[in-house]
Amino acid sequence: MTARCHVDIWFERACHAVAVGMSVIAAFLLQFDFSLPHAEVSVLKRAFLSALVVKLPIFDGVGFYRGMRRFASIRDVYTIFIANLAGSAAFAVVLALWVGDIPWSVWLIDGVLCFLLTSLLKFSERIRDEAFVREHSTEPRKGVLIYGAGAAGAELLRDIQANRCIGYDVKGFLDDDERKHGALIRGVPVLGSGREASSVAQQLNFPNSAVEEIIIAMPSATGRQMREVLANCRAARLTCKTVPGLEKLLLGKVLMAHVRDLSVRDLLGRQPVHLDENLAGSHIAGRCVLVTGAAGSIGSELCRQLARFGPARLIAFDQAESDLFRIENELRDKFPHLEIVAALGNIREADRLTEVIQLQRVEAVFHAAAYKHVPMMEAHTFEAVRNNILGTWNLVRAARQQNVRSLLMISSDKAVNPICVMGATKRVCEKIVSARACNGSKSVSVRFGNVLGSSGSVVPTFQAQIAAGGPVKVTHPEVRRYFMTVGEAVSLVIQASAKSQGGEIFVLEMGEPIRIVDLAENMIRLAGLVPYEDIDIHFTGLRPGEKLIEEIFAEDSVSTSYQERLRIVREPPLEWDLVVGWIEELERLLKNRGEAQIKAHLRAIVPEYTGFERPPLERGAELIKNGLRHPSHPLIAPGKTGLGRKVNGKSKETATEQFVPSIS
Repeated sequence: MTARCHVDIWFERACHAVAVGMSVIAAFLLQFDFSLPHAEVSVLKRAFLSALVVKLPIFDGVGFYRGMRRFASIRDVYTIFIANLAGSAAFAVVLALWVGDIPWSVWLIDGVLCFLLTSLLKFSERIRDEAFVREHSTEPRKGVLIYGAGAAGAELLRDIQANRCIGYDVKGFLDDDERKHGALIRGVPVLGSGREASSVAQQLNFPNSAVEEIIIAMPSATGRQMREVLANCRAARLTCKTVPGLEKLLLGKVLMAHVRDLSVRDLLGRQPVHLDENLAGSHIAGRCVLVTGAAGSIGSELCRQLARFGPARLIAFDQAESDLFRIENELRDKFPHLEIVAALGNIREADRLTEVIQLQRVEAVFHAAAYKHVPMMEAHTFEAVRNNILGTWNLVRAARQQNVRSLLMISSDKAVNPICVMGATKRVCEKIVSARACNGSKSVSVRFGNVLGSSGSVVPTFQAQIAAGGPVKVTHPEVRRYFMTVGEAVSLVIQASAKSQGGEIFVLEMGEPIRIVDLAENMIRLAGLVPYEDIDIHFTGLRPGEKLIEEIFAEDSVSTSYQERLRIVREPPLEWDLVVGWIEELERLLKNRGEAQIKAHLRAIVPEYTGFERPPLERGAELIKNGLRHPSHPLIAPGKTGLGRKVNGKSKETATEQFVPSIS
């Protein structure tokens, strides 16, 4: 490999020597109208030798041969210009000293020709790959449109044109900026807007199929924009893919190899939270860390990310034997030098928690163990209270007794003005954790929205229903939820733990809540199907304890800006003795099995806790089921409903005229 590189470099040097010699000879011939006097032959010979001796070392010194010709860029043109300018100046000095007076035009012509020839040599492979080979290739190529005529789209086009093995042929661009329509980008036209994707594809595919796919090159698009783009692509009945996010674009990683299918995460439209690695590392490194609920979706990801920062010992605590065994083996494989302890146990057992914390000399606790499914907890009040509240109480009390330096509990957006038992238990847990901060320890809670991909969450449920052929079941047409990825959730946890001063409640700014029926429709489209035609959507009504729209802050809470998209809620903590007395009464009520009394007891410490009232399924659910959507909806083009089927024997356009006010 090394020998071959040397051969390539010497071949380039030889080509540049030829270019230098040709430019000198051509300069003299042009100066004398291709009739060189005999007296000038000796001058030409000395000029030829001088150019080789002077220019080639300069070319070598500026790094002509370090860059690969296949990836030549504008930056290389600048380097070539500077090298030729320096070489021509040195060449002129040598000619003046050795040869004497010669016409200045010879020096000027030589400099221009040498610059052009060396530039041509530098870009020779790109010209071959992007022009000649591409034009004469007989291999079948898939026709594509690029949605987005910006920097990412141009870079993607350049990469497709430069790589023969990709097998794509860009037929045109789509862009919603009308100023770009009709423009050419590297010879490829901008054919229209995203809403015109269907007509553009039809024109290009007549009479033969020329376009098979749309690649979305909009790395900074919002969730609303991505949902609109997806609808436009589906209207054209073409498969669609996307490029990586903005952070990879800035790192120069928007390459054809990174183009992937659209995912639900793309529809969130938020750049992920970035973890302050240095701060997190200093907080975790060298300490003994305990994670409860370590076998769950959040707990297992928490273990993976904490392990990267080199804790002295990582204790994974959970009651699920098989899942705990799985995460233990995974961590041992990925982090063979890290001391990992798999501790089987239940947070309801106070003695077991105290034993683990004392024996392992725990310094930091991440509490992810909890019952979280709202309808199930609504039907099992005693178990929800016993596990969530008393389990958290056992952990907080044990941490207090053993002087654990920091404790973080994972809470829920359902703890804000709760109407369900699960939300009320989480709100009580927040108060217990903040009460522990009274003695100066760092105790903090973190509120999550819905975590994509977590066990029991709506996304895997919808995926399973779509795979089974439907129907997709949505509780209510107006229900909305905040969403975040598992990585975001865990980054927020670690960030909050490192930044905490004690007693705060951290919340991620999650943008606007997403309507679940829109999520269901988009997931059906991502599967290449048509909502309400290929896969139906059924509305079942809100389940006990569920809200139409979740909240992340109470109206009277005091929130302050923190760092990147983090917010803090501060409130006066409860006295520790008050919490102790409240817990003792709760334990007595649990023994008596009085559900009404327990809920009343919860309201004593969480007065905002209210009961659940089931809202009716309104006319809007029937309208959505029939495919009728408001024309201003972001997924629908003006004047169209976008689903392309008939209602009551009328076309969609006719039925839309009878549309009633939107429910959104």
